[in-house]
Amino acid sequence: MNIHPTAIVDPKAELDDTVEIGPYSIIGGNVQIGAGVRIDSCARIYSGARIGAGVVIHHGAVVANVPQDLKFKGEDSVAIIGQNTVIREFCTIHRGTVATGKTIIGRNCFIMAYAHVAHDCVIGDNVILVNAVNVAGHVHIDDWAIIGGVVPVHQFVRIGCHSMIGGGYRVAKDVPPYILAAGEPLAYEGLNSVGLRRRGFSAQSVRQLKEAYRLIYKSNLNVSQALDKIKEDGNLIPEVANVVDFIEHSERGIIG
Repeated sequence: MNIHPTAIVDPKAELDDTVEIGPYSIIGGNVQIGAGVRIDSCARIYSGARIGAGVVIHHGAVVANVPQDLKFKGEDSVAIIGQNTVIREFCTIHRGTVATGKTIIGRNCFIMAYAHVAHDCVIGDNVILVNAVNVAGHVHIDDWAIIGGVVPVHQFVRIGCHSMIGGGYRVAKDVPPYILAAGEPLAYEGLNSVGLRRRGFSAQSVRQLKEAYRLIYKSNLNVSQALDKIKEDGNLIPEVANVVDFIEHSERGIIG
């Protein structure tokens, strides 16, 4: 281990031998830190942190502090950071409450400076939160989603996989998968076609997704009628089936 002499590490913390900890960082008890993790200066890792291999935590970041939730009564909970995720300067990630017991950030995520992830959130793999994104409690963000800078996300919202939300907008309803979203109020702006091509989606999949979203957002049908029309064809490709399932299980309703 390479621990700077000014760092403070609780003897109950479990650290892999390859961990690096920078000056003036503080590591609490009941913390687990995996192989190859690098923690920069002045970071604060609280009790309940579970940090996977290869994670990089930059200057001033805070992981697993108690939730900003008046219902929290000191119960045991954790904040889980997946392998190879990067947490930039002054991010704050809070651990879970009794509701779920955990906050989860997946693998290979990029959490940019000043972003906040609140209690009981579930963030998938390969997610990007741009600078100063503020994610309220109980939010679910699926794999490969990208959220632009200075975006607040309302509690209990779900954001679908491979979607992209423009910077500076407010997310108050669920954002379906594979789309671009922008505007105030936040609205559908088309398919995330460039992102899908970069990630290897076939031309046929992109075409069928475009047609599904045309029925949902650009036809004279309401959402329920559009979903019925999509399902009439049968043998849905997995991506379109995912869209249907997402919308049918949306509790907050989808963006317009």
